[in-house]
Amino acid sequence: MKLIKKLFINGKIELLSGLHVGGSSTALDIGGIDSNVIKNANGVPYIPGSSIKGKMRSLLEMKYSEYTQRTGKVDSGMDSSANDSNPDIQKLFGSVAKESDFKTRLIVRDAFLNEEVYKQMKNKTGDFEKLELDYTEGKWENNIDRLTSAATPRQLERVPAGAKFDFSVIFTFYEESDNKLVKMLLEGMQLLQDDYLGGSGSRGYGQIAFKDISLSEKTAENYQNHAPSSGIVKNKTLDEINVDELNL
Repeated sequence: MKLIKKLFINGKIELLSGLHVGGSSTALDIGGIDSNVIKNANGVPYIPGSSIKGKMRSLLEMKYSEYTQRTGKVDSGMDSSANDSNPDIQKLFGSVAKESDFKTRLIVRDAFLNEEVYKQMKNKTGDFEKLELDYTEGKWENNIDRLTSAATPRQLERVPAGAKFDFSVIFTFYEESDNKLVKMLLEGMQLLQDDYLGGSGSRGYGQIAFKDISLSEKTAENYQNHAPSSGIVKNKTLDEINVDELNL
């Protein structure tokens, strides 16, 4: 496969409702948080790229893959019987099946807390003046046994609505026709925006919006000549980006 160019998609993920992407807890405190969000080594929450990429693939599989529609399972590319799985999805996200062996075009970086939001949370200023914890909030949930009416309360940790994360996606062109896969990628982002990210989505968690999206590209010649990337789109929403008009 020959490298043609790389397309860089950058912007912000804004939380419209609290987000819970589960992490591990190093200590269990009586009366404390029962389920923590994932954080980096400095205790600051972030969104793993695998969470973003995995949810987009799952949503696209539900729309395009006959294999997923028939079995209810997302095709991992490992199932040799998945002859009716969608080849464009396998090209976009990669596949290790012997029959297909598609190299992924897509890199999704971890999304880290936006610097301005980080400062507001750390200093308890702006929209986060009354934030309970350092960068997060606690939310009580209550599971009710339908037979006995017994209640099981628990407290979940969430990144609050209004937080913004900087996201970065890199798409590699190996064929001139790969622009149709870029269209599918943006559709996956739209599906994710209209669905939810993380856990407890049916309870209102994880509603997001992609904001301030910028696109730029770097060709094989740019790499050879040590030239910078060229801007294509700046500070747009998903609805404002039309791949057919970008001449990728």
